[in-house]
Amino acid sequence: MQVGMIGLGKMGANMARRLMAGGHRCVGFDVNAANVESLKSEGATGATTLEEFVALLEAPRVVWCMVPAGELTEKTVLALAELLEKDDIIIDGGNSFYKDDVRRAKALADKGIHYLDVGTSGGVWGIERGYCLMIGGPEQAVQFVDPVFKTLAPGKGNIEPTPGRESLAGTADQGYLHCGHSGSGHFVKMIHNGIEYGMMLAYAEGFDIMRNADSDNLPEDLRFDLDLKEIAEVWRRGSVVGSWLLDLTAIALLENPDLSNYSGYVEDSGEGRWTVQAAIDEAVPANVLTAALFSRFRSRQPACFSDKMLSAMRMQFGGHVEKK
Repeated sequence: MQVGMIGLGKMGANMARRLMAGGHRCVGFDVNAANVESLKSEGATGATTLEEFVALLEAPRVVWCMVPAGELTEKTVLALAELLEKDDIIIDGGNSFYKDDVRRAKALADKGIHYLDVGTSGGVWGIERGYCLMIGGPEQAVQFVDPVFKTLAPGKGNIEPTPGRESLAGTADQGYLHCGHSGSGHFVKMIHNGIEYGMMLAYAEGFDIMRNADSDNLPEDLRFDLDLKEIAEVWRRGSVVGSWLLDLTAIALLENPDLSNYSGYVEDSGEGRWTVQAAIDEAVPANVLTAALFSRFRSRQPACFSDKMLSAMRMQFGGHVEKK
């Protein structure tokens, strides 16, 4: 199948490579000409303009956008809307806000262009492991692009199906799922990333407690000098808290046990905020996910005003002097 890929950064280029390895033909476009040339050298067809890119695609065209969410995605979709034709398909595989997907899908439907929002998880490892895909949009378009989804997804691999699923049809056990109508794919990916925030914080706090288990504030017989990289490794094997995130944690601790090559400044890419907002809109308690998001905000403020307020109040009511 022929697929056009816009955005040939780490994710987009690797997805194109996985598609080509699976027998698909790729046309690539990126504002960085070097990215296009690199993929051309591996067998893709390259385009220097968006107009040329569209002209190289066979109808009905399948265009997968892997550009940063927000303004760049909006501009790209609007530009494509002027170049594509009835029955063509635009796929947004970035981390767009699901309400933007609903709006775009309605606008493109008036032109007869199908729009799919595909939450894509896998990161830089996806080219080897495959990408978990959460898909939103019209059934007809999803079915047309199914060969592409099947190639990008991990497949069943060596993971046993959940007991009781043997008689169920579907693609979830292959690593991709049509979640519902427009917006649902990115909504599910948004919640996925919100949960990821919570899991990451739980690991981070747990390892921090173990790291400080030999603190001078503890009685000597209750101090433990723990090897965190070895604990991460043993937890990977048979533990109920095992996960791919723990696998990655074990790699990081093995490379640098005290993580001195990191500043501790933690960004958030938007999905955590949107998840918390969705919880507010639905009046659903989300204590862990909210705390995880706020923890990222806190990481960027070495000494925020609220900390100074707490210290000042402790001094005022109890004469507690700050430790230097």
